[in-house]
Amino acid sequence: MNTPSPSLPGGTWTLGDLTVSRFGYGAMQLAGPWVMGPPADHEGALAVLREAIELGITHIDTSNAYGPGFTNAIIREALHPYPDSLHIVTKVGGTRDADGGWPVARTPDELRHQVQENLDVLGLETLGLVNLRLGNSEGPVAGPIEESFTTLVELQQQGVIRHLGVSNATTEQVAEAQTIAPIVSVQNMYNLAYRQDDELIDRLAAEGVAYVPFFPLGGFSPLQSDALSAIATRLDATPMAVALAWLLQRSPNILLIPGTSSAAHLRENVVGAGLSLSEADVAELDTIGR
Repeated sequence: MNTPSPSLPGGTWTLGDLTVSRFGYGAMQLAGPWVMGPPADHEGALAVLREAIELGITHIDTSNAYGPGFTNAIIREALHPYPDSLHIVTKVGGTRDADGGWPVARTPDELRHQVQENLDVLGLETLGLVNLRLGNSEGPVAGPIEESFTTLVELQQQGVIRHLGVSNATTEQVAEAQTIAPIVSVQNMYNLAYRQDDELIDRLAAEGVAYVPFFPLGGFSPLQSDALSAIATRLDATPMAVALAWLLQRSPNILLIPGTSSAAHLRENVVGAGLSLSEADVAELDTIGR
């Protein structure tokens, strides 16, 4: 069994009964341009996934909408049979169209179909954690989620899903999900410059629920600020390293899933996230998003 490397920053977190490394890997960038089609470098995609396991990463975030299908197929090719310690987290609630759009797909039949697609392409009998993707490509959208979330609860009761979470959700939708069934994670957009979930993160930490920040395509582009650059220069680090380290230190329930299609870049991210920020550094960084 693989276990997280002692040098992997952040330690571990428990999602229900699944222990994962707080530093995980987001697989979106393994697909082709605009997250459509196969990767330009197939062997490189296999290599970055295998490097993640070698580094001790035990949390891979994916979706069968990536590709669509190509990313999950690459994960299976690279890593199946999966190490006992590895937990693959996926999401449902959206699909792809021929133009590369991300149309909403959250009817009960659509959700059941997406769950089965993930099982089939990944080669799994049970999905460890499924996030219900809410809102749309522009961000969270207020509204009830009972029908969609209850469909996933029913699949959980049937044994094909182990744990549940929500993604791209409003604070009210997180609360609604929790009235229907326990959740183990919330996956929303959040970074140094986009701090709208500060109160939610603190509440979830007190409840033992993970918070998994994701970023728009282009990574930390909102963070290309003079303040961040100055701090990174002073610390002899990259802006990405400082931003990742800040997230790990922001709250113990924050799990990272930075994506890359390069094994070398993955190693750089791991090293960067291990940067130790002083209280003064954190205070200065906190001014960016406030």
